[in-house]
Amino acid sequence: MKAFPAMKMIGGALIVLASLNAYAQSSEAEAPAAAAPTAKQTKAENRALQRKVRSTLSKTKGVSVANITVRARGGDVTLAGSVPEQSQIDLATQATQGVPGVKSVKNALTIRAEGGQ
Repeated sequence: MKAFPAMKMIGGALIVLASLNAYAQSSEAEAPAAAAPTAKQTKAENRALQRKVRSTLSKTKGVSVANITVRARGGDVTLAGSVPEQSQIDLATQATQGVPGVKSVKNALTIRAEGGQ
């Protein structure tokens, strides 16, 4: 009969160990994973990046933003439209690359004289 209390103690220890293991597993399962953003959040992030780029371009000396369109998709930015000189294309690209959140820049700008058709 003396073996019975020892078995009780070993059984109790096993239950405690099993409980700790189950607790550790459930904590890991409940840890928030990096959830993918929703379509609405992605659109909002793209629009915010477009605004940042447009704002930066408007503050860049030597760049006329009147005919520049900015599109952003997940950090990839496309500049489209026209500017009067090649130097403005280069300035616009460099300024856009410096905006936080921009991963790449596709420059689809063309040269068109101001007031020309």
